[in-house]
Amino acid sequence: MSASILVVEDEPAIQELIAVNLARNGHSVRRATSASEAYQAVAEALPDVILLDWMLPDAAGPSFARRMRAESRTREVPIIMLTARASDEDKVAGLESGADDYVTKPFSPRELEARIQAVLRRRTPQLSKEAVEIEGLVLNPATRKVEGDGKALRMGPTEFDLLHFFMTHTDRVYGRSQILDHVWGDHVFIEDRTVDVHIRRLRDALEPSGHDDLVETVRGAGYRFLSKR
Repeated sequence: MSASILVVEDEPAIQELIAVNLARNGHSVRRATSASEAYQAVAEALPDVILLDWMLPDAAGPSFARRMRAESRTREVPIIMLTARASDEDKVAGLESGADDYVTKPFSPRELEARIQAVLRRRTPQLSKEAVEIEGLVLNPATRKVEGDGKALRMGPTEFDLLHFFMTHTDRVYGRSQILDHVWGDHVFIEDRTVDVHIRRLRDALEPSGHDDLVETVRGAGYRFLSKR
């Protein structure tokens, strides 16, 4: 699954280079040239990753990162700091402010993509491009294909995303509103009961291989995906 990435960079040439390469790798890109623009962008919709320049015209990157970590809504959003500051003291300061990673300029597009995939695996594993396997059920986000015991399973795009989230967050109960935020995004306003419809469709899609029993209803709480039968 591609990620939604907010690039917070005030140098137009660097911002453009980063955005073009991110789009080439299948990511959805939004841009901000200042901390105030970034706050507004985050308020409109949570990104999956924030690429944050250290030096912004209206605030330092570390202060922006600390504000993101202080608020419950943005606490878990991965932040990668981009900076020309290469000293150990600066790296420690960036990481202590709440950044998940620290990339020193100049950097290659391949290195940046690798760092993005690494924080996605740690923070939001459902956005990683790596295949996931549970009890003979295999989901490949790169090809968007699902197999159950070697049998191809057909499902809609929303059911695929729902299954990917579940398979990377097993054995924990999630309420409908939590599932909506994780799968649809917190900026999408739809009825909680929509989740029930897609859960039913997901179970129907998994039934041919017998994996529908991995999706468990927890009465009064929500749904749980089992890591083993």
